[in-house]
Amino acid sequence: MNDPVGACWRKSTHSAEGACVEVADGLAVGVGVRDSKDTAGPALVFSAQSWRIFLREIKEKDHG
Repeated sequence: MNDPVGACWRKSTHSAEGACVEVADGLAVGVGVRDSKDTAGPALVFSAQSWRIFLREIKEKDHG
């Protein structure tokens, strides 16, 4: 999916130099994720529930 309607992209706070991810929260279809170096390229869109599960798993691995 290219640039979902209504997307307001922000760079992830966990992005590192040269490995940047942008996230668009609050989309009607879920949460968008794309490569900040290729903003015209494809975006992945996850359901809000899937995104919450993904974030929870990442946080648990960081603190576990």
